[in-house]
Amino acid sequence: MPKHHHTPLDFTRISSSIVTRLLLLALCIVIFGAVVRYFVLTNFLREDLSAVVEGQQLTLATYVARDIDYKIVQRQLLLDRLADTVPVDLLTRPEPLQAWLKAHYDYQALFTADLAIVSPQGRPLANYPQSMNTDYAERDYVKAGLAGRSFIGQPEVDRATQDPVLPMSSPIKNAAGDVQAVLVGVSVLGTTGLLDALLQSRVGDATGDFLLVFPESHLFVESSSRDVQLKPTSPPGVNALHDRAIAGFRGTGLTLNSKGVEEVAAIAAVPSAGWYIVARLPTSEAFATVTRTQHFLIKGAFLSIIFFATFASIGLYFVFRHLFRAAEQADRMTRDELPHAPLAVIRNDEVGHLISAFNRLLLKLNDKQDELKKIAHHDTLTGLTNRHHLSGKLRQVLAQARRTDTQVGLLFMDLDGFKHINDSLGHEAGDEVLRQVARRFSSVVRENDTLARIGGDEFVVLLSDLGSHAEETLGTVATHCIESLSAPFFISGTVCIVGVSIGIALGNGQSSADTLLLAADRVMYQAKKTGRGRYVTYKL
Repeated sequence: MPKHHHTPLDFTRISSSIVTRLLLLALCIVIFGAVVRYFVLTNFLREDLSAVVEGQQLTLATYVARDIDYKIVQRQLLLDRLADTVPVDLLTRPEPLQAWLKAHYDYQALFTADLAIVSPQGRPLANYPQSMNTDYAERDYVKAGLAGRSFIGQPEVDRATQDPVLPMSSPIKNAAGDVQAVLVGVSVLGTTGLLDALLQSRVGDATGDFLLVFPESHLFVESSSRDVQLKPTSPPGVNALHDRAIAGFRGTGLTLNSKGVEEVAAIAAVPSAGWYIVARLPTSEAFATVTRTQHFLIKGAFLSIIFFATFASIGLYFVFRHLFRAAEQADRMTRDELPHAPLAVIRNDEVGHLISAFNRLLLKLNDKQDELKKIAHHDTLTGLTNRHHLSGKLRQVLAQARRTDTQVGLLFMDLDGFKHINDSLGHEAGDEVLRQVARRFSSVVRENDTLARIGGDEFVVLLSDLGSHAEETLGTVATHCIESLSAPFFISGTVCIVGVSIGIALGNGQSSADTLLLAADRVMYQAKKTGRGRYVTYKL
């Protein structure tokens, strides 16, 4: 049983001990230092690794972009040479032109999807291996060829095979340099070696990849896909770096992709076609070293905190042993287990000075006790009794009324016009009005009655030992109180008019203090509603 009694006391002492607080302060400093090191070091590593990874990504993207650009240029050169060798006299002879086109198709392996010769009207004069009656008039690459320019079209899906293909064109001119037709070559993106560098390369260990983006058509090819497929790019506002790349930015940066994953991305141009390559790597893989360093720092900080807390606790306990003893003696004095006597000063250090000051304070507390009792029962502004004293007096009067079978009256008074004075002239003027009102009320109430200020501009008069003429007596006192405020107040050179509304509750020994106060408060508001400067009586 004694053990059960002392355990919570020991816990309270430990939890509120100065040693505990000093230890917590020191631990906070240690933890703060660990947190600062954590963020400073990880930010430094992240920035340093970011520069390295971004450089690597840009190198990879540039390599892939150059390889694709080289292959596109080779295809365009081949198409230009074929266009230069097309016999112009065969353009009006479909069968020989078809035979010529088939013979040259068999000797090249770059345009495997289709080779076609298109008339100025956009109709195919010959094509191989596909034989389609396709209208090329609105194709941008045909328009460019008819204008005398070689042109690389935008990737599209072949209608027959549903494979992504890349169309290119070159003008066919006569000896005078006039465009007679357009030679169109179509390559399958996934099977002709055009995107080998894109599809066979990897970024990072597993999760990085390349994107070949066609900004004009807002499509892209992803290296992580098994089959080459044209996919739409993310809409504006989803990926900030992608939006910048569409606008012409080439370089590196950190960005959030459409799935909300942070990535390190590098963008390199494919200048011959106006495309660009994106080499991207999730930061979780790019900054794996930072993550491992963070885990190491957390483990180190945890061990340091445990080590510091253990040895600091032991050291602080020995330093403050005499303070603990003094605190224990003072605590036993408060429980009256020891007499109230000055504590012993063991050493003349800071703790000794504190104990000496406590001893002097102990002596002064006795002198102040009586003064505090008086303050606890009186209003500091007016000197009248306060609500606390009134409550005790009211219970005492009601108990006496039960014994003597007499009545008790309560006047609840609320000033009229006081708020206007307080708002217009200030709180100091309002305080002066309250002091003068208290003096006027004191001059008209009976000596054996209790006058109290219970808050703000509310006053209460308690009357006891009322006989058969109780209502008449209460009305007389209320009238005197109302008349006492009829004369104006002179505050800071200003004439002020203040009135009072009074609610009167008349009870006996069977009434409770709360019931009496609430009844008087309620009828006081009724008095205000009837015109103010009046009183209303309620008999319980």
